[in-house]
Amino acid sequence: MSSDSRVVRSVKWSRGIFWISTAFFLFCVGLFESRAADNDNEVLASELTTLMRSARAVMSENQALINDPAIGDKGLSADKVIAQAKENFKKAAGKPLPSHPAGSLAEKAQKAMLTTITEVMSRNQALINEKGKGYKGFLPAVFARQVAEGVSAKLEGQVIVKLTAPKSLIRNRTNRPDEWEHAAIEQQFKSADYVKGKPYSQTVGDNFRYITPEYYGPTCLNCHGEPKGERDISGGLKEGAKLGDLGGAISLIIIQKK
Repeated sequence: MSSDSRVVRSVKWSRGIFWISTAFFLFCVGLFESRAADNDNEVLASELTTLMRSARAVMSENQALINDPAIGDKGLSADKVIAQAKENFKKAAGKPLPSHPAGSLAEKAQKAMLTTITEVMSRNQALINEKGKGYKGFLPAVFARQVAEGVSAKLEGQVIVKLTAPKSLIRNRTNRPDEWEHAAIEQQFKSADYVKGKPYSQTVGDNFRYITPEYYGPTCLNCHGEPKGERDISGGLKEGAKLGDLGGAISLIIIQKK
């Protein structure tokens, strides 16, 4: 083989190595960016879910007060609920509700959640404070659904928040799980070796999907506990659930812009 041929082969080999290395580098960069985006989305989804649950807990803790016909003004102003929700968030997350860069999706989403909680509480004040009326239908689940719908409307095209549950437990058909949610509930949350309470997430196409299992607490059993088939205060049929049973989920979709 001539020296010229060896030089040509060496150049070709070097070029091949260069392009392979470049392609591998770009792949690694893309993989890193993808993982970083998923991590940011997971942090945001966790924050929104925790904040919603923290606000709903205020409704659960005060459900007897809300339904007390002897008391007019219940003192559950929007400001008080927001303040208590932030305290609950701090206890659940181990840190205060964080601040985010202005204009970021996290900042917009947190603002949408807090604004919607304020709107829901303000809109329902007359009902909550109606004296002489016991059961008012303003349940924790109703509160959470109104908040989820309000946040989704404010963040249209960016974030969707939804309450759902196993199909057998659905009372409101608008909360029926879609195929992905149903699979997560049946294949993940109901699995014997699944870590109880652990959220499940997955990137599906251009969407980041995130769902957190919810388990029946003591106040939930007033409507969903035993005896099975008995009418609860809302008129629905009790499911016969026990403390700690899987009762539902909070599902989020973060739409990833290209």
